[in-house]
Amino acid sequence: MSEVPDKLQRPATLYDVAALAEVSHMTVSRFVQGASTIHPERRARIERAIAELGYRPNLTARSLATNRSHRMGALVYEMAELGPMRILDGATQRAREAGYLLDIVSPDPSDELAIQDAVTLLSQSGVAGVLVFAPTDSVLQALAEVTFAVPLIVESEAIGPSPAGPTFNQIGVTLAVDHLIDLGHRVFFHVSGPAGWLATRGRALGLAAGLADRGLELRGSIAGDWSADSGYRAGLGMPIDADVTAVVADNDQMALGVLAAFAERGLRVPEDVSVVGFDDIPEARYFRPGLTTVHLDFRRQGRLMVERLLEQVEDGAAHPGEELRPQLVVRGSTGAPRV
Repeated sequence: MSEVPDKLQRPATLYDVAALAEVSHMTVSRFVQGASTIHPERRARIERAIAELGYRPNLTARSLATNRSHRMGALVYEMAELGPMRILDGATQRAREAGYLLDIVSPDPSDELAIQDAVTLLSQSGVAGVLVFAPTDSVLQALAEVTFAVPLIVESEAIGPSPAGPTFNQIGVTLAVDHLIDLGHRVFFHVSGPAGWLATRGRALGLAAGLADRGLELRGSIAGDWSADSGYRAGLGMPIDADVTAVVADNDQMALGVLAAFAERGLRVPEDVSVVGFDDIPEARYFRPGLTTVHLDFRRQGRLMVERLLEQVEDGAAHPGEELRPQLVVRGSTGAPRV
């Protein structure tokens, strides 16, 4: 990239971004409008230039020129949790780069009336498009009962290698299962997320498929609520004496609770039992032992959702884009099973 120019005495323009990123202003314009066909290296240079210059598209001018809203609506759950928080951060940043503001609605996920009210509010809010993060069956039901006049993108099982292929939740858990089986584990227990969440369903499907491919079955499952406390209670209650040597938890917080419960039970990890989580929260490497887990780029996930929504808002159609690929991060909580 070019050198950052002397501090501008005016707001940065699209042409300033183009000069710093060493691309044409038309390429920057296409990036801002959500084009998915820009070369990854050029895309990265534009993103860095926008961040360095603090570039902000002129929303008022764009709205007047296009006679279209430059606000997006977002239905979000569990904003205090790491995954949803980082997804929203990535989505907000990408929307801002494209000249949109993100209006956030965050209902109680256990309150069906609040969900219905939130969905109705978004459908009537005059936004250009709507994002739905971390959906549950209750949200999908509420969405089905409302007609949206603008594009709608639903997160979780919606982003994967292909509409007909496995989702990133299924792929991620399958990576964990393959790792444990390759270490020699044959008897598994599952600490799942709460019922009604699409992420829970996707991860359960990935676990079942991964075991079935190797001719294995799940010994048992306990449902948690994503919290460390629910993982702790599951860890106290699961039958490790029934030859279970591997535990798959649907997120890292529940895996942390499992580790604490096993320590109280006098079980050594990974000598007596191996534990795998999901999400790769920043603290996962500092667990004792460090947690083997499935890594997801949450911020990238949020950016991808906005880019797909931009394609529909700006172009009227979705195009093939970047795939979100989970990765397994192996740490000290997994090892060969006891003999």
